[in-house]
Amino acid sequence: MADKVADKGEQVLLWSHRAEHVDALRRDRENRKYLPGATLPSNLQAVKTFDDLPSCQCVVMVVPSHGFREVFRQLVPRLQDGTHLVSAVKGIEIETRETMCEVMQEELARQNRADTMFTGVLSGPSFADEVATGQPTAVTVGFSDRKAAKTVQHLFSTSFFRVYTSSDTIGLEISAAMKNVIAIAAGISDGLGYGLNTRAALITRGLAEITRLGIALGADPLTFSGLGGMGDLVLTCTGSLSRNRTVGLKLGEGRTLQQALAEMTMVAEGVRTTKSCYNLAATVGVEMPILEQTYQILYEDKPCRAAVQDLFGRSLKEE
Repeated sequence: MADKVADKGEQVLLWSHRAEHVDALRRDRENRKYLPGATLPSNLQAVKTFDDLPSCQCVVMVVPSHGFREVFRQLVPRLQDGTHLVSAVKGIEIETRETMCEVMQEELARQNRADTMFTGVLSGPSFADEVATGQPTAVTVGFSDRKAAKTVQHLFSTSFFRVYTSSDTIGLEISAAMKNVIAIAAGISDGLGYGLNTRAALITRGLAEITRLGIALGADPLTFSGLGGMGDLVLTCTGSLSRNRTVGLKLGEGRTLQQALAEMTMVAEGVRTTKSCYNLAATVGVEMPILEQTYQILYEDKPCRAAVQDLFGRSLKEE
């Protein structure tokens, strides 16, 4: 995303918590480990500190959910009033069961900055590799403030990257987090050797679970049929580039969770999100059978085939 905004002529800072990574980006003008082949433009500057943040009008948070709060807390004192804060993180904090927008708002309030900035989310079916190579992609940006949403919409839109707006931040964030959980389940199904019928059932019933949870938290039901809902869910459950589906695939093929994660070079956010969403669903009293079985596979060592049997052995009901 930093690369594509820079391509539009904007001055962009790209921060990494690892100094050696910043040195490599500066030297190679390419993220060789995670996004090889995408040359970074000269107006994109890799940085090791937050010293230049006061000049930024928009800050995009892409820190994994387990480190999100700590990093954001360090940013707040350096931000100017009116900054647009965008979460592109698809997870929920385990300890608090809060979305990333809720974490940002809480930290802003803690430092008496809650009324001085705009918080929102960017979500939708968008594998980084395909965005980097200019594949036509559509996503949604959500802010409760419609003017802020339009500002960020225009900032990120390009000739191949189309951005829609929404005011339903909670719906977008619940969809973004939960689709990773369903993608793990879809990967497990594929790893077990089940076919397209099974995957279609998981996607459809998974969407029903996501929608129930979102509505219980005040989301707009229509959000779940859009790009941030069904669109992202289909992509993550079927795409070969999906890290969460890959974890599930390895589990279905017989690896342990530790073995599966050890073979990954990037974070599969859905593993942690399964725990946080499981706790969130219990808190609000929403029935989520696929989430429950995925949780038991990941955290209670339940055999994958036993989880499938339990899903299909449940009492029959209307759709």
